[in-house]
Amino acid sequence: MKQTSGYAWELALIGTTAAVAVAGFWNLYAGGSAAPDSYHHLHVTTNFAWLTLLFYQATQLRNGNFQDHRRMGLLVLVLGPLLVASTALLSVHSARKGIESGQGDFLIIQNVGVTLELALLIVAAFVVRKRRKLHGSFLMGSVLLFFGIALFFTLISFAPPFKIEGPETFYRFATAGMAGNIVCFLIGLAFFFRDWRNGWPMLIAGVLFPLNDFVGGLLDSQDLIGPLTMAVASLNQPLTYAGTFLVLLAALLATGVLRGRTRPERIPVQGA
Repeated sequence: MKQTSGYAWELALIGTTAAVAVAGFWNLYAGGSAAPDSYHHLHVTTNFAWLTLLFYQATQLRNGNFQDHRRMGLLVLVLGPLLVASTALLSVHSARKGIESGQGDFLIIQNVGVTLELALLIVAAFVVRKRRKLHGSFLMGSVLLFFGIALFFTLISFAPPFKIEGPETFYRFATAGMAGNIVCFLIGLAFFFRDWRNGWPMLIAGVLFPLNDFVGGLLDSQDLIGPLTMAVASLNQPLTYAGTFLVLLAALLATGVLRGRTRPERIPVQGA
């Protein structure tokens, strides 16, 4: 088994994302007004399972263990749809809570956008699965999405310039969002400059949050945020979860991931 010196950046980003996610979820589970529910438990569990799988896969590639990497990769056929389905379910739950509270859901655009973008990144990764580096870059794009979300909640929970301390500081939501957007873009840009032929999916992932904000601004200018929130909140939650799972599973199977599972060409790994 040949050990390589690659994937240090990927492993570092996955590990950092997991650490930031713990901080981001801290108030939800251990804060003064902690009130996690089953939706949060499911979402947190699938998120960390996904990060664990990607960390393991990157470690296997770093160690040159390509066969185990390919075998474990089949877990994506289950875990990927579960991940997107839990994100879709939490989006519906969040929108419904916003409607019931009468305050709306200020995260509706990011929730819906990230759900769709996450699905596209995972499917795209398996469309190009025979190009190992490009395949990995698409999957790492999903990590960058999680990092951005976790960073946002960490900033508004712990960072003094962004911490929400009452209605008079609600403007900090936007400030924290912009800070997170910049950090995600810079990370995506760094991966792109490291390997522009295969790193461009990370650059795309790095601009998805600003893109969502832009779309949100357009919808807000047409007074469509409220109707969108109502539409999402009206979805049946069990059907949303099951339907999202089945659609993404079908999309992954349609890429031919189970057909002709011959050993792919080994591509030399560049040092990170």
